[in-house]
Amino acid sequence: MTVTLPPDSPGIETAAGLLRAGQLVAFPTETVYGLGGDARSDAAVAGIYAAKGRPSFNPLIVHLPDLLAVEGLAEVGPNARLLARAFWPGPLTLVLPLRAGVGLSPLVTAGLKTVAVRVPAHPLAQALLRAFAGPVAAPSANPSGGVSPTRAD
Repeated sequence: MTVTLPPDSPGIETAAGLLRAGQLVAFPTETVYGLGGDARSDAAVAGIYAAKGRPSFNPLIVHLPDLLAVEGLAEVGPNARLLARAFWPGPLTLVLPLRAGVGLSPLVTAGLKTVAVRVPAHPLAQALLRAFAGPVAAPSANPSGGVSPTRAD
């Protein structure tokens, strides 16, 4: 079932609650809509792959609210830090070495020792990430190989 939530604080809290409950949520970024789920939940991440018809060997991007949160999941070297400070929040995805024992579902990385991370600039994405307070795996909200949506409708 699809429910459209208002882009206000109660709507954001509802979306964060859905993520906490293992559900999927579509949300805007500054580029396209993402289909997000709790990156720590095997069931939520498997749900993303199933909803998109995406092959499970294709890793997902993890969205986080800021560089500090990224540093909790990945090893951020000096060059990556320079890029992050210059372009985050914004439409930059970095692929970084995954820290051991951070609790991400192995489905997110497709078993790789790296993780793709992004800090979106869109205010609703930021509000959702802060309200959820955890990593959100979120590829574009379209069937795998299809056109990425830029509007909710």
